[in-house]
Amino acid sequence: MSLLIRSLPVLTFLSTALGEAPLASRQIPDIETLPDLTEELNQLIADSGGNLSPTAGIYRITRPLQFDLEQKKSAIIRASDGPVTIIMDGPGPAVRIRGSHEGTASPKTFSPATWNERMPIIEGIEILGNHPDADGIELIRCVQPTITRVAVRWCRHGIRLVDRNRNVIVSDCHLYENSGIGLFLDDVNLHQINVSNSHISYNRAGGIVVHDGNVRNLHITGCDIEGNMPADDSPTRTANILLDVSGSPEDKSRSIAEVAITGCTIQHSSNYSGSQYESLAPGGANIRILGKDLWPIDSVTITGNVISDTSVLIDIDTATDISVTGNTFFAPNPDFIHATACKRLSLNGNTFNPRQFVRPGRLIFSRCEDSIISNCTFHALNEGGGAIQLDQCQRMALHNNILSDSESGVIVTNSRAITIKDWTVSGIPANQLIRQDENSSVNR
Repeated sequence: MSLLIRSLPVLTFLSTALGEAPLASRQIPDIETLPDLTEELNQLIADSGGNLSPTAGIYRITRPLQFDLEQKKSAIIRASDGPVTIIMDGPGPAVRIRGSHEGTASPKTFSPATWNERMPIIEGIEILGNHPDADGIELIRCVQPTITRVAVRWCRHGIRLVDRNRNVIVSDCHLYENSGIGLFLDDVNLHQINVSNSHISYNRAGGIVVHDGNVRNLHITGCDIEGNMPADDSPTRTANILLDVSGSPEDKSRSIAEVAITGCTIQHSSNYSGSQYESLAPGGANIRILGKDLWPIDSVTITGNVISDTSVLIDIDTATDISVTGNTFFAPNPDFIHATACKRLSLNGNTFNPRQFVRPGRLIFSRCEDSIISNCTFHALNEGGGAIQLDQCQRMALHNNILSDSESGVIVTNSRAITIKDWTVSGIPANQLIRQDENSSVNR
């Protein structure tokens, strides 16, 4: 490709005030001297039959680079011989790939023409935003899109999936300090998506966010996901990983199920290193699951993660068949887990320890049913009013747990058929392991 603009200049680090979205112009002082190459690049895409392989350099655009597959062929966007930076200096995505798939992931729903669109690839490029409504990548009706070794910074959303997509892979990517969401499943009909080996950090409206749509088979594995919420004291309901269908309470077609979150570090923002916990992003969570009565979010596995340092580490509301197994939790600010209106919730083999901090570390269960808390260790929970609280719950089993050096144990209110047995307890005040009110029944 002949549109070599220049080698990458040395970028001068400029600190950004809390809450102020950075733009590429803050790092590249002469950005206004770069020509607008939108037309030239889109013409190259057309001339090449739908591909783009830029040589090393910086490319400024003001409108999306369009890859319309149109049942003809796939597309490849790949740096050809060195670092490539695309600056999006206008609204919309820097790269938009539009396919035509109308079916599911089942082979029988594919037409031969649609198979020609298979596996569009975006690889080895960086996208910087220089407009408040600039996005990185947008996928529409694509089959097997693969995004790998891509960095998106200072945009609104890093990667946005809309309408319908199937069999998506996002791997080895860096979605960093975008003003909106890192990876946004925006009311999309999407089954089969793997997100792996990526850093998704400091995106101020959420890290990986699933909002409405019809989503199944979401796998998040081996990622570092942190600080994806406001960087100041703005209250928030976002999360490092947010699954949310609560805004469509009467619509059964919008639903989320079959999610695996495994082997990740998920943490910040709050004030991991501070002595107080009223500092950053109050209300933020590491994992937040918000279902609805008509169709709760279901079949979610959260396994083998290290989870820390948000207002509540896991917040689950209106969900069924959720397994939280073998995770390490620390630095709650103030709470470890909130679970509301959940059925068949299983917490097994987790460790809960504020570590070097003095914090309440509560686990609060409200209106939960048919659930189990077993084989967990709880240490140094600094909450005198019930470190583990059950209210309006029924048929809950708390078995074979270890509680040490804490201010209190389990408090049960307005709950029935609660079983608490075979605990190993040390270092808590006398008669504080189990407390219940007169409206509760507890088997010990």
